[in-house]
Amino acid sequence: MNLHQLYLTENDCYKRGKYITPKGIMVHSTGAENPNLKRYVGPDDGFLGVNQNNNDWNRPGVGACVHAFIGLLADGTIATYQTLPWNMRGWHCGDDANSTHVSFEICEDDLTDPEYFAAVYREAVELTAYLCEMYGLDPIEDGVVICHAEGARLGIASNHGDVEHWFPRFGKSMDDFRQAVAEEMEDNHMTRYERVTDIPDSYGWRGVVDDLMTAGVINGDGSDPDGNNDVIGLSQDMVRMLIFNYNAGLYDAALEAAGLDPGKYK
Repeated sequence: MNLHQLYLTENDCYKRGKYITPKGIMVHSTGAENPNLKRYVGPDDGFLGVNQNNNDWNRPGVGACVHAFIGLLADGTIATYQTLPWNMRGWHCGDDANSTHVSFEICEDDLTDPEYFAAVYREAVELTAYLCEMYGLDPIEDGVVICHAEGARLGIASNHGDVEHWFPRFGKSMDDFRQAVAEEMEDNHMTRYERVTDIPDSYGWRGVVDDLMTAGVINGDGSDPDGNNDVIGLSQDMVRMLIFNYNAGLYDAALEAAGLDPGKYK
């Protein structure tokens, strides 16, 4: 998962500032042929690109807000942008699930590209697994991981069809999605990295953890006093959380104090 954070602080939902205890995850898709994150998330942070139409959701009067978007960065890579605190009440479904479910939108393309679908589907699986782990949720339990259309049938969301108009085009159902989330969670629990060199270098993960060790944010067992090849025994879940916190800037002061660039891997 390529997780970034840019809260929509000018959106009326964010300004309302109500919080919830998350009991589920609701999957949405945007219903518009525009896969670019900059359409909804702004201002440009150096990754999104500039929205020349100035119609992103970081403004008053939008009347809707979700916790995250999945789509394309300016360089064409897939990313997730967290746009509300996960436990803030969103305006995403027009009914009771606003008070119970964390929400995210998958930016739609023209619904014909199997490569784009596979990439955003995978990103959505990883995001949902991450959120289920965070809040101790079972993705297979009834009503926990649902799409907007399922929420409507349950009477907790407005009458929308997403994502059932898109997933089946590529042979996927919400049952498939929930199973993939459960399998991702199981894999995450089983995967452990004994040393920093065991961490995959995808998206700079290894470099981030190495810098955090140098800065003293995390420590190994002391078996390598001259370097960072100590035994650290981090689970994949732990590494994901470190990366998320790093992207959110929580370690910037410690990294700067150690003479390291806190933006090197962002």
